[in-house]
Formats: sequence, structure tokens, C-alpha cells
Amino acid sequence: MMATLLEAMRMVMAPDVLIAILLSAVYGLVVGSLPGLSATMATALLVPVTFYLSPIAAVATIVTASAMAIFSGDIPGCLLRIPGTPASAAYTDEAYAMTRKGQPELALGICVWFSAIGGIVGTLSLIVLAPPLAEMALNFSTFEYFWLALLGLMCATIVARSSPVKAIASMLFGLLVSCIGIENPAGTPRFTFGSPNLLGGIEVIPSLVGAFALAEVMRAMTAPEPPKPERRRFGSLLRGMVGLTRKYPVPQVRGNIVGIIIGVLPGAGADIAAWVSYSMAKRFSKEPEKFGTGHPEGLIEAGASNNASLASGWVPSLLFAIPGDTITAIAIGVLYMKGLNPGPSLFTEKASSMYALYIIFILANILMIPLGIIMIRLASNILRAPRAGIMPVIVLLCGVGSFATGANLFLVTTVAAFGVIGYFMERFGYPVAAMVLGIVMGTMVEQNFVTSLIKSDGSIWPFFSRPIASVLALLTFAALLWPVVAWLRRQARARAVQGA
Repeated sequence: MMATLLEAMRMVMAPDVLIAILLSAVYGLVVGSLPGLSATMATALLVPVTFYLSPIAAVATIVTASAMAIFSGDIPGCLLRIPGTPASAAYTDEAYAMTRKGQPELALGICVWFSAIGGIVGTLSLIVLAPPLAEMALNFSTFEYFWLALLGLMCATIVARSSPVKAIASMLFGLLVSCIGIENPAGTPRFTFGSPNLLGGIEVIPSLVGAFALAEVMRAMTAPEPPKPERRRFGSLLRGMVGLTRKYPVPQVRGNIVGIIIGVLPGAGADIAAWVSYSMAKRFSKEPEKFGTGHPEGLIEAGASNNASLASGWVPSLLFAIPGDTITAIAIGVLYMKGLNPGPSLFTEKASSMYALYIIFILANILMIPLGIIMIRLASNILRAPRAGIMPVIVLLCGVGSFATGANLFLVTTVAAFGVIGYFMERFGYPVAAMVLGIVMGTMVEQNFVTSLIKSDGSIWPFFSRPIASVLALLTFAALLWPVVAWLRRQARARAVQGA
């Protein structure tokens, strides 16, 4: 084990990896701090760059940029009441209320300090959870993988903030997109409409870039220009953070635990973790009346939760190639491209790469504190950048990056098409993340289902008779029926209120 750890340290300390970590950290901080540009979009735009990097450097850029972007989304929320990323939307009003009280240093200090601690705790959960789960996963066959993929799709519909019906519709649309082409068990063309460009199916990376990055640009260009912050000098940002850590240990620990649990759920992610944790902080607080007036408790719990979920979201991604969130959906494509195929064998055959990943997570979260402080002090200049100058550059990067993935002009068309689809889905309340999960996991569901039927000679009994498969099947049906149960409970509660 010591030899593996030393080899991992050597891999991380390579000059190209350290340079990649530093540059992607700066990139993530800048993109995350610009209102309307999400951490997912920042990650998607990095994919073309990873073509030219070593495997560890490529993964380092994804990990570092996403962690920094999630944190820096708090900066415009605190200063302008405009969340930089969806993950910071849950507590934007609380942070802005602290700024109006003359405490922007306290609010931003809480964001950077507890985000870093949450990220490190989430990394420790990845280190602890992944190896035993990998040993268990070695006993999985196609029957278990089918139920696991289906459970992931169902979880995405449960945790979606929109209507479960709309989430399921988005997921089914993603599954339909994954059926396009001839890369199916039968090897027959499906939904190609005679176009040779569709025979290979819809590429995952261009569709992700379009649905997230280009759709974000379209939303930004149709929204009014955000106000510019006043130029100001900030005082000490970390003063009092140790005192707050001692004063609010329970919210911090609870936020970390909630972030870890939600991060492991496929399709959930940091924004869901932040909303749930902020709600829990208010529910269990001894001073709930102070929430919304600039109270640090909710800020601490939600900030710790969203960054903890980032690292734990890699658990299903590395073990089963099931995305924990939209960022890891992109990361899975990078891992396959670099020969680090997700699965239980990754922890045995390429253990040094896994240890290197752990070290990168910890290093990125430690770097978050000094770089985050520098970013906050430069925030007024960054946030004054004109939107009309930023958006055309992002569109250009979307087009060039998608073309670079396969040197095919059709991929640029794919980005444009999914940009329009993503824009209208968000506008009408259909979660894009559920569609992306369907696209990424559709092939896995179909291939494992067909392979299992071939093994069992057409019988569905082994899907339920194997111990692990039966448990996963039970959880899948519970996830499928949960929205119905929740609706019936609401109806019963409404009738009881009317009767009273």
C-alpha cells in the first residue's frame, strides 16, 4: 500500500499535473463567479483540453475546476444577490442579507472556509466508501447492473426539484436519444432516418456541452444584464471562522452527511444537496426566526453540503460508470477516453491512479482557501466583465471543442441542437439533468437487460431470484412508486384539512 501511495504522489507531483491543477483552479474560480455560468458548463468546456493531457492531469482539471466553480458561485450571490451557480441559489438570500448588514467579509469567509472543509470530508467519504463497495461490486453480474442502472434513473426523478412527471418525461427522452444508431445489441439502425451521421448514435460529450453550456448562453442572452458591484476593499475573510466552527458543529456535520448521501444518489448533485441542507438547517435550528436576516447557520450547513456532495458523487461514477451528477457524467467520458475505465477493477488494476485522484481532491480543496480569498478580493473586477464579450467566446469554445472530439461538422450541429433543446426544457420546467442521465445510461440499461435475457434463455426469474438483484429491484420499484405515494399523502392531508 505504501508503494502505491508513493507512486500516486509521484504522479500528482508531475509538473504537467500541478500546472493543470493551478490553471483549472483559476479557470473554475472565474467561470463560477460569473452569473449564469454553471460549474457543469465550466467542466464541459474543459473536455477538448483534456485530449492533450495525460490521464491524471485530465482528471485533475475536471476535479479542480468543478470544486472551485461550485464555491465561487457564492461570490455574486453574496455581492449581487445573483447566484453564480445553481448550487449557491439555496442560500443566496441569506448571504446577501449579511452583505446588507455590512458583513460581506463574514459571509464570503463562511463560504470559502466551510466549502473547503466540506470538500475534504467528502473526499474522506470517497476513500472510505469506495474500496468496500468495489469488493461487493466484483460479485455483480449483468442482472445486478441492470437494476442498478434503472435505480439510478429512478433516483434522478425523485430528487428533481421539478414535477416528478416532468423529470420522468425528461429521463425517457434521454433514453430515446440513446437508442439512436446501430450501437445496440441487435446491431440494426434505429431512428437514423437514412442519415449516415446518425449511424454512430448521438455522441455524449457534444450533447452535454450543448445542453449545459450553449443553453446557458441562450438563457443569459435573453435575461437582463445583472447589476455591477461597487468597488470595495474587503477586510479579513477568515477572522472568526474557527469560532464559528466550534459554535456550529452539528449543522456542519449534518451538512457533510447530507451532502455525502445525496452525492452518492445518481443524478442528484451539489444543488440538490444545498437546498436540502439549508431546509434542514432551518428546520432543526434553535433560532429559525433569524433565517433570511443574515444568519450564518444555514450558510454553514449548505456550504459544507454542496462541496461534500462533489467528491461522494464520484463513488457511483468510479464503481459502476453511473453519474452521481452532471459533472461526473462528463468525467466518465474523460475517464473512458484516457483508459481509466470505471468499474471495480479500477481499484485493483490501477490503484495508484485512484490514490492520485484522492490526493487531487484534497489538494484542490486546500488550494480553495488561498485562491478563493484572492478571487474574492478581485471579485469586483471580474464581475464587471461585460456579458456581450464573454458569451461569444463561450459559443466559440462550444463549437471548436465539439468539432475536436471527432473532427466531424455534424458534432457542431449536435451541440446546437441540444443547446436549443436544453434551453426550452429549462424554460418549461423539465430538468436537463434527468435527460442527460438517460443519454449516458441508456446503453448500459439496454445492453445489460438483453445480455441477461440471453443468459437466462428468456426467463425474467433470475432478475428477482438473485439476492443482490432482488434488493436492487425492490429499491427500484420503491423509487418508482414514491411519487405516487407522496401524491396520495398530499391528497389525504388536503382532505383532512378540508374536513377540519
